[in-house]
Amino acid sequence: MKKSRRRSDCPINFALESFGDKWSLLIIRDIMFSGKMYYGDFLKSEEHIATNILADRLSRLEQVGIIRKIKNVKDKRKDAYQLSEKGVDLLPMLIEIIVWSAKYDSRTAAPKEFVAQAKNHREKLIKQIRTALKQNKVLFEPIKQVEDGLKRKTAPFPQK
Repeated sequence: MKKSRRRSDCPINFALESFGDKWSLLIIRDIMFSGKMYYGDFLKSEEHIATNILADRLSRLEQVGIIRKIKNVKDKRKDAYQLSEKGVDLLPMLIEIIVWSAKYDSRTAAPKEFVAQAKNHREKLIKQIRTALKQNKVLFEPIKQVEDGLKRKTAPFPQK
């Protein structure tokens, strides 16, 4: 992937050039909140990302250091993807997007309990999610389980 020239040194522009398209944010969301790790996991998301776009966004997110590709020791044909520290640092922003969406979208899929926690106990929630991500745990059960044979530990929904 060729390196693109920055349009400006504006911090918002930098963020948009790093992860500012809808597909990149949805990939980050899937890793962060649903524990998705594999290419096939992302294809099963309800937004139905095209394979060429998924490959491009995974490559771009890896290139800018938001995710890292990890070789699967059990199945060398499958690479796994994890958030880097730089990717985990996007957590507060994604929580704010969820809260904003819950306020303005009457059909939001965000659980009311999560939104309430994000509003009332934001720092505690961020700490819980960060800890879970460092331990490779999934705090939230995906709506549709991905049958990938990987044994993941699932923590209960964070409580107040």
